[in-house]
Amino acid sequence: MSADSNGGGNVSVPLRILLNSIQCVRDRVRDGESNESDGAFNLSNFWDTLNQAVKAVSQEATKLSLAFSKPPLPSQQDTEKLADSILKSVLTLSTVYYWLPKSVSGITLRRQVRDATVEVLEGVAQLVEVILSSPLQSLTQEQLTSTGGVWSACDQFAQLPQDNKAAVLVVLSDQIGVVKDAIEEIEQALSNANDPFSDVLDDDQDGEEPRENQDTYWSEKDRSVIAPCQGLMKASAACIRKLSAAVKANGNFSTPENVAQLDDLADISKEISPGVDDLALCLYPPMDYSGVQNNVSKLAALLKKVLEIIRSSHVCGESQLTWVQFLDGAVDHNLQKAKDLIEQDS
Repeated sequence: MSADSNGGGNVSVPLRILLNSIQCVRDRVRDGESNESDGAFNLSNFWDTLNQAVKAVSQEATKLSLAFSKPPLPSQQDTEKLADSILKSVLTLSTVYYWLPKSVSGITLRRQVRDATVEVLEGVAQLVEVILSSPLQSLTQEQLTSTGGVWSACDQFAQLPQDNKAAVLVVLSDQIGVVKDAIEEIEQALSNANDPFSDVLDDDQDGEEPRENQDTYWSEKDRSVIAPCQGLMKASAACIRKLSAAVKANGNFSTPENVAQLDDLADISKEISPGVDDLALCLYPPMDYSGVQNNVSKLAALLKKVLEIIRSSHVCGESQLTWVQFLDGAVDHNLQKAKDLIEQDS
């Protein structure tokens, strides 16, 4: 028997109303804007209140799951009380989230808090859906999994960055990982003798003749063109690493201007990894030189823009200016070298 098929008072009605309400709250949190407070905003108080709200949602979700884990089924009146309690906790969580003003806290931090809040709301909605559709003779694996999903989503709040500087460092750390992976993939492909596809297109039978298709091999010119492209990719990785160190050392979120600068640095840095990926992908044979030149130019222009934003931000002190200027020169050098090699003998 499921909640939908229960004859003793229709418990599915309050559960369906609850599900619709949670989904509406989730959609508003996902798409809505925070309230801009006229008074002073205390970030420490916000986190205390938010963590209490998250804990309440976790507890209410557990109560709901236990109530529907074995017969007898709760009465319609008891189900309505459970639904009211869980909706109240969900509304409190969303209200506290809306307290976080982006002008003070920063857009980067707010996005991460929003995503974590949405994940909790989605987890609770999924739990209610499972209860509505599950047989009630015993606690189903699906219901256990959904309950665990709510706990896991709530536990993530303990790992969230507590301010915009920390939130920006999370973004930069993610970007470093993605760019590093792209660089390592190209290096791995280059180390496979002349054949970058050897690990994907291995011949199945021993003694078989090597493939005749030259489109899967790099020419000498291809390899010479790849070198400055790798240089540009490594400059991308160095730029994010150095920026991360600069934010860690000098990042400040005490004024709206500094908060906005940190957000700008996070946003522009997120454009680097797609640019590196696009360049890496077009280096595989058969190499289209015009495509390579296009992607090299795009990545170089982006890096110059990133370096300019770093240079004009509060995280750039005297010691940072040295590497900003060095990387600026490295970008120009690798861009020109790639263009010269592509145009050679063409």
